[in-house]
Amino acid sequence: MATRPGIKIGDRLNQHPTEKDITFFKNMGIETATIWTTIENANYEYMSRTRQLLEANGIELWNIGILDLHCDPTMVLGLPGFDEKVAQYKQYLKDLGRAGIGYTTYAHMANIKMLPYYQTSVGETRGGIPTREFDMELAKDLPLSHDRVYSDDEVWGTFTRFIREVMPIAEEAGVRIGLHPDDPPVPSLGGVARVIRDFEGYQRAIEIADSENFGLCFCVGTWAEGGRLVGKDVPEMIAHFGAMGKIFKIHFRNVDAPLPKFRETLIDDGYVDMYDVMRALRDVNFDGVLIPDHVPGDGTDKSNTAYTIGYMRATRNRVYAEQAKS
Repeated sequence: MATRPGIKIGDRLNQHPTEKDITFFKNMGIETATIWTTIENANYEYMSRTRQLLEANGIELWNIGILDLHCDPTMVLGLPGFDEKVAQYKQYLKDLGRAGIGYTTYAHMANIKMLPYYQTSVGETRGGIPTREFDMELAKDLPLSHDRVYSDDEVWGTFTRFIREVMPIAEEAGVRIGLHPDDPPVPSLGGVARVIRDFEGYQRAIEIADSENFGLCFCVGTWAEGGRLVGKDVPEMIAHFGAMGKIFKIHFRNVDAPLPKFRETLIDDGYVDMYDVMRALRDVNFDGVLIPDHVPGDGTDKSNTAYTIGYMRATRNRVYAEQAKS
């Protein structure tokens, strides 16, 4: 199944979609779905069955991510079991391709799931919606997340080993891999270097992968967090990598300020003008998916996500309407 060309609206979907989940997608006009599941589910039978279910309801399954191999310390730090994890990832890529799913997101962070790097903030956003915040002053005093300090060279080394092993499989399977930036984009966190933290890091990763099937899952919020530290602002990044055809997916979100301290906000409440972001995507003929990400709230309802989806659809339609008039 192929959706309309150009900018597509997506959202995350439960790994076992219910009728209520699908109805929400239909009501919101969401065209594509992103699913995260576990290694037990990440097989051809599950992938094919889920894709067919969604296609029968007019929804394209853009990707199925596998939580067990995403930001996995074994691969990022080169721990015992690295080769076994890479072998699992190769099989995962083969199953994706066989099931007709042509994209997956990957991130090379070892301690993304280890709190308390982020804190929950209540009462500071519009309407007092709970959200997450990060403060470098607090994070720098946290203990090591693993047994020792891991340098830039070590993390680049494991990335190189991993990506050069899996890209030939991805190419054969017809699957594109989008690399998510390190969030937050700081030089080190918990003693582990974060190497996909700026423009130069992305450039280097693309050169190492050396494949048409390798590109970006570009997180607007992460880049906004970095501010001047990341080398290029969001529209500049889109202009550069979008012109190369290297942006496959967008995490469409906002924050209130760049580092050293930031808070995640509702989509229209941050310091980045998201209309400018959408216009930049249109200008490079972006042909991929936008999804909401890190939407503030306590997770008990979908109202803030629905608000974000509506904003995304309206902004996309506006930039295309402006283009048609020019």
